Amino acid sequence: MAQPSPTLAQLRAFVAVAEHRHFGRAAEALHVSQPTLSSALGALEKTLGVQLVERTTRKVLLTPIGEEIAGRARGVLAAVDDIAALAVRAREPLVGDLRLGVIPTVAPYLLPRLMPALRAARPQARMRLREAQTSVLLADLLGGALDVALLALPTGEQGVRELPLYDEDFVLVTPDKHPLAGGAGVPVAALGGQEVLLLEDGHCFREQALEVCHEAGARERGSMRGASLSTVVQMVAGGLGLTLLPESAVPVEVAEGRGLAVATFRHPPPRRRIGLAYRATSARAADWALLAADIRTALPATGLNLTPVTEPAAPVSARPAGRRRSSASAGRASP
Repeated sequence: MAQPSPTLAQLRAFVAVAEHRHFGRAAEALHVSQPTLSSALGALEKTLGVQLVERTTRKVLLTPIGEEIAGRARGVLAAVDDIAALAVRAREPLVGDLRLGVIPTVAPYLLPRLMPALRAARPQARMRLREAQTSVLLADLLGGALDVALLALPTGEQGVRELPLYDEDFVLVTPDKHPLAGGAGVPVAALGGQEVLLLEDGHCFREQALEVCHEAGARERGSMRGASLSTVVQMVAGGLGLTLLPESAVPVEVAEGRGLAVATFRHPPPRRRIGLAYRATSARAADWALLAADIRTALPATGLNLTPVTEPAAPVSARPAGRRRSSASAGRASP
């Protein structure tokens, strides 16, 4: 007699519980009642003959076999979603829900200026946005929770394809009385010996800025790290040091009357490359290429000083994650 197989509804219920570690939030994410969710999970455990979840009064824990099955269930659901996406694309590209992840050093500066143009170009695409650090976005992308992610390239992640969108210069933000305040063509070496304020661990922009600081001989003020660029800029306004910003952040973060000044670097300045990342197995690769083209086309209308990448680079899919190197570089252009 054949062993009963789990249903997709059961797997979706289990993956939701595994991700949220809470029955109520998992049910809300799936738009079902909590009893329905619990029933589906119980049916899955009965079908498999193993306990997947430890139910405590305070939180939900996965059993060891539950952790392993959750990982495989995510892969199954991602494959099923890709099948559905392929059918959608066969009818019309870029329609329906599009789950887009964005890193925090891009989201508040680019999206408000970019989204109106994308909505006009693709009115049938419904953007579902999530802002998170790179490591979280890549995990969600590979796990099937996101379709595509907007982040700094290269990711160095296996199983990921990349579509470069634009290059962006870094600028130096200082107190307005600092010797480097408002300078143009400042050599990166001028940072030597300066105390630079950076984001906390986990932000890719921190890694990029650190690379510039190390090459210039600047010191990080490690006792003060910000969770956001806004926090870091406020510390600069308080006279605690200098910082690097992506140029797109300047209109938002460096307001008049805050005692701040912006200096630009000598050509070629340190910079970063931003692009789209998607699963190498995605059935919608052609859609993501269209989305990348739409974004590049819309960039001039944002009013931000960004350089669209006209020739997509080769996908990065096999570089070990632990050996990622940003395109930010003192004294040389990004690739």
